[in-house]
Amino acid sequence: MRSLFWKIFLWFWATALLTAIALLLTFVLQPGGVPARWHAALSATAQMYGRAAVGEVERGGAEAVASYLDDLDRNAHTQACLFDADGNAIAGHGCVSFQSLAKIAATSTTPAFGFRYGLARVGLRVRGRIGASYIFATELPAGPRAAFGPNLLGLALHWGVALLVSGLICYLLTRHLTTPILRLREASCRLANGDLTTRAPGWETRHDELGELVRDFNSMGDRIEALVSSQRQLISDVSHELRSPLARLTVALDLARERMGNDPAFDHMEKDFDRLRDMVGRLLTVARLDSTASAAEMKVLNLSALVSEVVADADFEARTRDCTVQLSNTGDICVRGNGDLLRSAIEDVIRNAVRYTASGTAVEVQLRRGDSGGSASVVLTVRDHGPGVPDSELVNIFQPFYRVAAARDRQSGGAGLGLAIADRIARLHGGRICAANAAEGGLEIVFNLPVAETAG
Repeated sequence: MRSLFWKIFLWFWATALLTAIALLLTFVLQPGGVPARWHAALSATAQMYGRAAVGEVERGGAEAVASYLDDLDRNAHTQACLFDADGNAIAGHGCVSFQSLAKIAATSTTPAFGFRYGLARVGLRVRGRIGASYIFATELPAGPRAAFGPNLLGLALHWGVALLVSGLICYLLTRHLTTPILRLREASCRLANGDLTTRAPGWETRHDELGELVRDFNSMGDRIEALVSSQRQLISDVSHELRSPLARLTVALDLARERMGNDPAFDHMEKDFDRLRDMVGRLLTVARLDSTASAAEMKVLNLSALVSEVVADADFEARTRDCTVQLSNTGDICVRGNGDLLRSAIEDVIRNAVRYTASGTAVEVQLRRGDSGGSASVVLTVRDHGPGVPDSELVNIFQPFYRVAAARDRQSGGAGLGLAIADRIARLHGGRICAANAAEGGLEIVFNLPVAETAG
C-alpha cells in the first residue's frame, strides 16, 4: 500500500480511539453528586423496585429475589442488589460496587445517592411485611432520564465532546494533506504567469505521494526555466549576430547602386533589408522584455493623451486604406508605466487592426475605467471589422511568430511579433491582454492595466 493510504487509515482509527476515550472520560469524570431536584423521583422508583425485591425474598427466599433481579436486569436494563440490615449481599448484580452506598444507607434514615459512569445510583432502607429491614441499591439505566425524560445537558455534553475530538483530528488531517496541495497550486499559478523561478519549497522531504508530487513539480520548474532561458538567450544572440551582416549588406547595396545605377531589383532588396532590420529589432525587444535582468523605468503618465496621439497617427495612415480609426474616451486616465513601451504596444495593436479591418470600416478604440479583482483599472479595447480568428487559436496569437494561416499569412505584412510584444509589455506593467471575436464580426483586443490615481 502507498504511504498516504496508511496515513489516512491510521488517522481514522486514531480518531475513533480518541473519541471513544474522550466519551468514556465524560462519564468517568462526571460529578458524584445527584441534584436534589432528582431525589424524590429517584427514591420513588428505587422504593418501587425495592419493595418488589423484599416481597420476593420473603416469599421465596434468595433464589426468588435473584430471579426477580435477573429479570429486572434483562428486561429493564437496571442493575440492583439486595442487602440485609448488616450490609451483606443477598442477591443481585454488581453488589460489590453498591456496598459503599449500602453502608451509607444502613446508617441513615434517608436514601443515599451517587453518580457513577453517568448513571444515578440510589441506596435506601426497605422494611418487609414481617418487620425485617433490608437495604436495596440500584442504578437506573439512563440515570435521571428514567424519571425525568432525556437528559439533554448530558447528551449534549457527550455529543459535543465526540464532535470536538473528531473535528479537531479531521482538521489536522485536512491541513496535513491539503497545505502542500494549496502551496503547489499557488506556485503553479505563479509559474503559469511567467515567474519561472517559482518553486514549492519546504515539502520535498515528505515521504509520501505529495512529497513526490512536489519534487516532480520543482524538477519540472527547473527544466522549464532552463529551456525558456536557453530559448530567450538564443533569440537574443541570433538577433545581435544578424545586425552586423545586415549592416554590411546595406553598405554593399549602396555600393552596387553607385556602380550599376538604379535598378528595380535594388529597391526590392532594400525593402527586404528594412523588413529584416525591423524583425531583428523586434526580436531584441522580445528578448529584453523577457529578461528579468533590467527593469524598465516607470512613472505616472496620462494614458488618455498617449492613446489620443497614437490614434491620430494611425487614423492618418488608415485613410490611405479607405478606413478610419475612431477613439471613444471617458476622460483623463493615468497609469504608472513606461511611455515608450506602452506607445509601442498600443501602436502594434491598432496598426494590426488597421491592417485587417475591412475597407470602408472603422477601427474602434475605447478607453475607460474598469474593475479588475476589486481594484481600479483602465480598459483599452481595440476592435476591427476583419475576418477574426478561430476561437481555438485566440490564446496562441500572443506567441512569437504565431500566425493564423487562413487569414493572416505573411503577405499581409508583419512578422508575427507585434501581439507577442504587446502581451509582454502588458504583463510588465502588472496588467494583461486578451483577444475575443466580436459578436458582429471582427477581432477585439482588450488591455487591462492598473490605474494610477494622480499624475506625478
